[in-house]
Amino acid sequence: MLTLYQFPISHYCEKVRWALDYKRLDYRTVNLLPGLHMAKATKLSGTSSLPVLVHDGRIIKNSSDIVDYLDAHFPESPLTPDNQALRQEAMEWEKFADEQIGIMVRAVCYHVLLDHPDMLIPIFTNGGPWYGRFVMPFIYPKLSSAMRNKMKLNQSTSQTALEQLDRAIDKLDAHLQNRKFLVGDCFTRADLAVASLLAPLCKAEKYGVDWPQRFPEPLEKISESYSGKTAWVKRLYADYR
Repeated sequence: MLTLYQFPISHYCEKVRWALDYKRLDYRTVNLLPGLHMAKATKLSGTSSLPVLVHDGRIIKNSSDIVDYLDAHFPESPLTPDNQALRQEAMEWEKFADEQIGIMVRAVCYHVLLDHPDMLIPIFTNGGPWYGRFVMPFIYPKLSSAMRNKMKLNQSTSQTALEQLDRAIDKLDAHLQNRKFLVGDCFTRADLAVASLLAPLCKAEKYGVDWPQRFPEPLEKISESYSGKTAWVKRLYADYR
């Protein structure tokens, strides 16, 4: 049995969910509550970070390592190209997504959303322990402060993240001119990584979270400003998710 310990809102967890679904694997998810997740996550993997995949007693953490594991143990519908040059290119795009997109999207989104607990608490508690909706309103102020401190979120760092994200999306847009996929002629882990990590800004369907119809105005404007250059993400979600 495959068990994924996750946050539904996390785009790194979404990357793993998509990989599991793409391979049509039978798995279950265990949704943990942000903040209260640390004891369980640390017991499983020695770190408070999610996602964590458990398979037949084996513990795999880090989304990219989980994709490696899935391709090695469940080779049908591979996400990693066989060709060495294409494999290297796909891995480079995935690293680019993890470092230049995922972290920046998280900073830009949470800088705004953490000021809107009415919007964020239902997402944090969705599908989690029954007591989450009762506990989260009480712990949220401390959780919000801890998240801001851990991610070093403030107006300056959020603006820097947005500028870096602009450059990353421009690079993707230039590369994808007249291309259907980032690497080669089929869907790979490169497309999976980039699309899943950009998905929150696109409010992508099939993500597993009921997105609000509109984000708070500052984030909604950012999302709308990228809509042309991120249409590729929605197409991949429609065709491969």
